[in-house]
Amino acid sequence: MNETFGFPALDRACRPTAARQRGFTLIEIMVVVLITGIVVAIAVPGWFRQRTLGQQRTCQENLTKINGAKQQWALEERKAADAVPELTDLFKEDKSGYLKTRPRCPASGVYEIKSVAEDATCSITTPLDHNAPPGTPVEFKDE
Repeated sequence: MNETFGFPALDRACRPTAARQRGFTLIEIMVVVLITGIVVAIAVPGWFRQRTLGQQRTCQENLTKINGAKQQWALEERKAADAVPELTDLFKEDKSGYLKTRPRCPASGVYEIKSVAEDATCSITTPLDHNAPPGTPVEFKDE
């Protein structure tokens, strides 16, 4: 007989049952949760940093487009360097303006167009402020 040291009861207790083979032990689940927590703790700060950098780059690109559109407007309309274009001069809904799409700050900032000689600015000046949820409508301030 296949008995453990001659004790049939001990043999039955050591034999794996169907219920034991299908489930996970508490230790196994805790190890998985621990590893998942460590991976999240390492990955999340990097994800937020990359999100902030992406928002900064998009904001800077929008400001560059606004400045280029202002320069083009001033040349074609023969305006002086101290002239301030309005949003309707640069962007038209039918896409016939100098800007084909209305620039929106990804961090919900407000773009200030300013004069042709001055660079456009965003109301969000520090990189840490660029963590606002994207998609919030942005209003332009015209001088």
